[in-house]
Amino acid sequence: MGRISRAIAFAAAAVVLGTGACSTDQPPVCDSLGAVQDNLTRIRNVTVAENGLTQFKTDLAQLKVNLQQLSADAKGEFATELEPVQAAASQLSASVDTARATPDATNLSGVRTSLNVLASSVQELGNSLAGTC
Repeated sequence: MGRISRAIAFAAAAVVLGTGACSTDQPPVCDSLGAVQDNLTRIRNVTVAENGLTQFKTDLAQLKVNLQQLSADAKGEFATELEPVQAAASQLSASVDTARATPDATNLSGVRTSLNVLASSVQELGNSLAGTC
């Protein structure tokens, strides 16, 4: 019985060590994409009534940093796929600026629309990188 337990433990350790090695083989662009996706999730979860548009601006500033890193890590290989994401992020930033200046229903709706376009663009980028990451 002891030999079987040790054999199972050894096999389990080999599997764990083997799968751990696979995750480190991803290129940096995958980590950068993950950071952009996490940042987008934070932006989508901002409750304007509780946090206001100021939290949006803070999260958008971080998104800009994450997109710059993603662009650097992509090394031009995914420039075409990255362009719509960057354009959507710029549009969202402009929409937030407009809504902060004049926080009416129309401008807040514009923020929501821009956010949805950004989410779709990031999803498309993720689909494009699926074979890489």
